[in-house]
Amino acid sequence: MTDRMSISLAHADPEVAAALEQETLRQHEGLEMIASENFVSEAVLEAAGSVFTNKYAEGYPGRRYYGGCEYADIVENLARDRARQLFGGEHINVQPHSGSQANASAYAAVLQPGDTILGLDLSHGGHLTHGHKLSFSGKLYRTTFYHVRRDTETIDYDELEATAEREKPKAIIGGASAYPRLWDFARMRQIAEKVGAYYIFDMAHIAGLVAGGAHPSPVPHTHITTTTTHKTLRGPRAGLIISAAKAGEIDLAREIDKAVFPGQQGGPLMHIIAAKAVAFAEALRPEFHAYAAQIVANAKALAEALQAAGFRLVSGGTDNHLMLVDVFEKGINGAEAETALGKAGITVNKNSIPWDTNPPLKPSGIRIGTPALTTRGMKELQMQQIAAWIAKALERRKDEAALDRIRGEVAELANQFPLYAWRRTPATVSA
Repeated sequence: MTDRMSISLAHADPEVAAALEQETLRQHEGLEMIASENFVSEAVLEAAGSVFTNKYAEGYPGRRYYGGCEYADIVENLARDRARQLFGGEHINVQPHSGSQANASAYAAVLQPGDTILGLDLSHGGHLTHGHKLSFSGKLYRTTFYHVRRDTETIDYDELEATAEREKPKAIIGGASAYPRLWDFARMRQIAEKVGAYYIFDMAHIAGLVAGGAHPSPVPHTHITTTTTHKTLRGPRAGLIISAAKAGEIDLAREIDKAVFPGQQGGPLMHIIAAKAVAFAEALRPEFHAYAAQIVANAKALAEALQAAGFRLVSGGTDNHLMLVDVFEKGINGAEAETALGKAGITVNKNSIPWDTNPPLKPSGIRIGTPALTTRGMKELQMQQIAAWIAKALERRKDEAALDRIRGEVAELANQFPLYAWRRTPATVSA
C-alpha cells in the first residue's frame, strides 16, 4: 500500500477534515428541522463511503458494459428487491443519482419535448421539476399548473380536473416539496384516465412515511412513482423509480431503464446504491414503522404547540412530517425568521406560502419538519419545548443575547439525544 493510500483525511487534507468536524458538531448540537433532511445510520454511512466508490458499472445487473461487476450486481439486486418489498410496484430502478434525475427519467420515458405536463405550482408547494420555467421540466415541456384553494389551502381537485380537460396534458404530476396534507391519489388517477394522461407521482417527501405505513401509498394508483431515498426514508441522497411493467402498449420498464441509462446518466454510483440497499433493509424492520408513526405524531404535537403560541399554519395543521408557518402575519418575513432561528440553533428554511405576496427570497413563511429530530429519539414532550423556543426566538429575534441563551438551551437538549457513537466531543474538536 502506498503512503497516499494510508494517510488519514486529517493529515491528507486538514481543511476538509476541519469542515467535517465542524459540520458533525453543528448537526449534533443543533436542532435540524428542515423537512427534507434526516440522519442516516452508521451502517448507511459506511456503505456510502465504501470501496464501491471505485467501481464503474454502466448498464444493469447481468448486462454491464464493464467487467468486474459481480458484486455490484449483488448490491443492486438487493436494493431493487428490498425497494419492491417496501413499496410494491412491478419495476424498480435504483440508479438515479437524485430525485430530480428520477423525475427527468420518468418524464423522458413517456413524453417527448413539447408535450404538455400538469403539475402543482411551485408557489403552492410544488417542486422545480414539476414544470418550473427555470428547471429542465419547464424548458423541455409545455407546462400548466394546478393550485390549492384559497379557503382551505388544500389541493383544488376541481381546478385540477378542469385544467386537465382544457389543456389535455400528456402527464399529470403529483407530489410536493411543501404540502402538509394527504393526497387523493385515486381521484388524480381518475382525472388522468379521463384525459388520457400518464399519472406520475413524486413522493420524495413522504416515501419514509409510506414505507412505514404512516401514510397512504400512491404506488397502486400511478403509472410511475418517483422518490428521493433520503428525507423521511432515511437513506443516502439519491433517487428511485417505481412503476408498472407496462402502460397500455408501452413497455414502461424498458423505457424507464433506457431513460435513466444511457438517457440521463452514465455509470451509476455503486457506493450510493449499496447505501440504498442498507437503508431499505432498515426500513423493512418493525422499528421503522414505529419511527414513521412517531414522525407524524411529533409533527402534529409541534403544529398544535405552535398554534397555541399564536402562529397560523397553512391549511390549519399537518397530516405528515411538515408544516408551513405563516410568520408574516406576525410582521416577520421567512428570511428573517430563518436567520433568527439559526442563531438560536434551530435550522429551518424560508418558504413561500400559497398566494404569497412577498418575493421568494423574503417569503411569508418557514417550512418545519420532524424527521431528523424523530431519528434522534425526540417525542411530543420535546416538540412542545421546541415550539416555545421557536416562539421566543422569533419574538426576540433582534436580541442577540436572548438568541444565544436559547442556543445554549437547545444544545443542552440536543446533547441528551446524541447522533453517532463515534462523534468527538466538543472538547476534543477544539483541542
